[in-house]
Amino acid sequence: MRTELPSGTVDGARLSRISDYLQLCKLKVVGLIVFTAVVGMFLSVPGLPPLRPLLLGALGIGMAAASAAAINHVLDARIDAIMKRTRRRPLPTGHLTEVEAMIFAFALGLISMVILARYVNALTAVLTFLSLIGYAVVYTVWLKHATPQNIVIGGAAGAAPPVLGWTAITGDVHAHALLLFLIIFTWTPPHFWALAIARRDDYAKVDIPMMPVTHGVEFTRLQILFYTVLLVLVSLLPYLTGMSGLLYLAGALIFGGIFLYYALAMRLSDRPELPMKTFAYSITYLMGVFSALLLDHYVPLLAG
Repeated sequence: MRTELPSGTVDGARLSRISDYLQLCKLKVVGLIVFTAVVGMFLSVPGLPPLRPLLLGALGIGMAAASAAAINHVLDARIDAIMKRTRRRPLPTGHLTEVEAMIFAFALGLISMVILARYVNALTAVLTFLSLIGYAVVYTVWLKHATPQNIVIGGAAGAAPPVLGWTAITGDVHAHALLLFLIIFTWTPPHFWALAIARRDDYAKVDIPMMPVTHGVEFTRLQILFYTVLLVLVSLLPYLTGMSGLLYLAGALIFGGIFLYYALAMRLSDRPELPMKTFAYSITYLMGVFSALLLDHYVPLLAG
């Protein structure tokens, strides 16, 4: 005689399983990736971008990013089980198997490539695939374990989304798209090294050569300050090249000034809460700067 589970129990198990798969996608990271890609789409044309490549491009880029995140979960499963920050992820807890995670990741990746190649354009599909491989394989398998400059070199894959968004609409890589790439590329080291300082013991435990582990916290704080100054200078390029106007310049200086304040505070103080506060603000900074780019792009049109 078969025993049936109460429907509430079954529904709860299904929701829990869906939640596990969603955790593989790193939705907060994917959301930031899609946001910067969409900003690239809007900046690529004087008016509004066509709806079909806008929606399907965002979907394809987002699914590819989620696929890369899921592959990262599988490749990092061993160290995730040891690190305090990651040990409650679906693979270390046994909620999902590595086979299930890889099938899910490859399904997302395949669907994303079909969407981009068939309904957007081939260039966007190729560049998105290269970014996926760059993060999920080159960074996770090799760079992450090879050098304390891992996040600097590997940051190229994470800086690609606005270029992908731009090509999704125009079909080519414009110099202005590369300026957006450069902003994120320069932003990545101070963003991630702040987290690495806060989680230094975790990284040391699993022998990952993050800069605070190999060169010490003080040297890493100096590097964060250096890259933040460089980021503020790089963020001026859209204005200096005529890509954006005074509205963007004001936003870049305000958001950059606050970031510089956090970087200086970290350099001058040992307060334990500062690294995570700096990490959290760095996300606000990126969203703020890209929002300023978007607003500046359309305000003259609205005024006209």
